[in-house]
Amino acid sequence: MQDPQPSSDSKGDRLGPMREVDVASLIGAGREVVLVHRGERYRLRITANGKLILTK
Repeated sequence: MQDPQPSSDSKGDRLGPMREVDVASLIGAGREVVLVHRGERYRLRITANGKLILTK
């Protein structure tokens, strides 16, 4: 994981530095991971073109 980077977003300025997380540390060797936010499940996956898609 890298050091937190300053945010250019005005919300980030009020909340402090934004965390930066490498997607590989979340997904590992696979191509997708399920994220849980407030009890809801979201699927983050890497496409064949190397782009990210987040779906509910």
